[in-house]
Amino acid sequence: MTVIDPDGPSRFRLLASHIAGRAIDVAEATAGQPAYTDGRVIFVSADRSVDEQRREVVLQSALLASGSLDKSVMKMLRARPRLACRYLTLEGYRALAELAGRLPVGADLRSAGHLESSSSAESLAIARSRRKLPEPPDWFGQIRPVALLRTDAGSPTSVGTKDLRLSFGQPDVDTADDEEDQSGHAERSKILKLFEAPAFSSRALSEYIRKLLGSSRSYGDDSAGAELDLGGLRRARGTAAGTRPQPIRIHFADADKPGAAVGVGGALYPEWDVHTGSYRPEWCRVVDFALAEGPETAVSVATDDVLRRRLARIGLGLKIFRARPEGDELDTEALVDLLVDLRSGYSPPGGVYLERRKSARDLGVLILLDASGSSSDTDRHGMAVHEHQRQAAAILATTLEDLGDRVALYGFRSDGRHAVQLPAIKSFDQRFGVRERGRLAHLRPSGYTRLGAGIRGAAEILKARAGTPHRLLIVLSDGYAYDHGYEGKYAEADVAKALEEMRADGVACLCLAIGTDLDTGALGRVFGRASLAGAATLAELSPRIDELFMSALARLSESR
Repeated sequence: MTVIDPDGPSRFRLLASHIAGRAIDVAEATAGQPAYTDGRVIFVSADRSVDEQRREVVLQSALLASGSLDKSVMKMLRARPRLACRYLTLEGYRALAELAGRLPVGADLRSAGHLESSSSAESLAIARSRRKLPEPPDWFGQIRPVALLRTDAGSPTSVGTKDLRLSFGQPDVDTADDEEDQSGHAERSKILKLFEAPAFSSRALSEYIRKLLGSSRSYGDDSAGAELDLGGLRRARGTAAGTRPQPIRIHFADADKPGAAVGVGGALYPEWDVHTGSYRPEWCRVVDFALAEGPETAVSVATDDVLRRRLARIGLGLKIFRARPEGDELDTEALVDLLVDLRSGYSPPGGVYLERRKSARDLGVLILLDASGSSSDTDRHGMAVHEHQRQAAAILATTLEDLGDRVALYGFRSDGRHAVQLPAIKSFDQRFGVRERGRLAHLRPSGYTRLGAGIRGAAEILKARAGTPHRLLIVLSDGYAYDHGYEGKYAEADVAKALEEMRADGVACLCLAIGTDLDTGALGRVFGRASLAGAATLAELSPRIDELFMSALARLSESR
């Protein structure tokens, strides 16, 4: 039986649950952290008074009740802390205004300030504008989109009367990709989206229309992948639906595209559509380029002797030494030479064995550092996940380079399928010196995580530039794949497919989640338990880093 502290935050559970309209727990946040909710628990500031904590609980519960923290909105706020702060200012007062009609406490708190907004959509639109807005009060806390998306608890679990109202107006149809298709296909795609509106919620009708228009997309629990115009699916010529299309290089030779002159490369990569069981050829534009050097001080690199000793045991190729006095097997050539010399009257040394010794490094490693906005989240101690991962990348790159391995360090982030970036911090032909460490310090988190495209781009760089028989991709990320039209089962399936392609090409992969909570479910399904590890710091993984490397490399034989 759980004992509830009558003087602790749990005293507010009934208040929070009543306001939110569902069961909500209340707990203290880590010292120094502002109030927030993940949709299931409201975390109040640890260093505030009872009255201040009560205000935090009321505000966070009101946000949940008013739909301010719906999943659809959180997707737009993810990796945009400034936008989330402006949105919180507007939605906080709107939520309190709705609460004022139910509870006196709502009216009392609302009197502290007021901003005009009639809905979460209007608040989001105002937050995106250039309108000057005040900063939210301290007791408003903050919105953490990642926490709400991961728990999938931002949306209400019960349906109210306002949710039952039908709107027969034209739904918002995303036309971001319509320009790529012929006009007929684009129009047909819009028609399909119209039939997905609430007013046309009949599944039988939607299925019938889909069949008439020749679409075979299956229904699932999530709508990820909807970025594709349903009538505009293209297949690679002369290949089956499940055949892997090859990447198409992007040429920057035109006068208005001088990318080649500054070392910019890129290609169009396919993406796996789990709904159709086929690839979308030339779907993602991945561009790699040298990251600009910033004025910041270069990243300092800590020494990890345990890591060095462990990594020294791997990445070694066998070198054969002939005519040794001891060895693994007879050297037939040396034995013949010995017999000839003895018959001729000579007395040469009697070394007739072959010795195989691991002495030559033959490992190429590309470290792929998550530079998306989600890595700006902080851990329980207030340190950004990006900082943890950046330090881990610096230690790994330095150690492997000192051991004689071929090492490259790239970041990755995205903003839609047309803008997947791989900024190069260190290429295979560069030393991890002051300039490269300065680039690493200059890297700032932004954008989203289209992980499948990032893996495909990094794998191509490894295959083309590593120049070693053994190749390993190390992904430093929380692995939470998300981008426009890229999430859930769709994203997981694409990442798993990208890893399958990479291993078939002889490239191993290891995912290290440093400084972040490890989602063993989602990451385990994608990377596999043998190619996944998480810890608060890299030092915690150092004693078994050799096992992790070898386990990832061993999976290559399983995929062949």
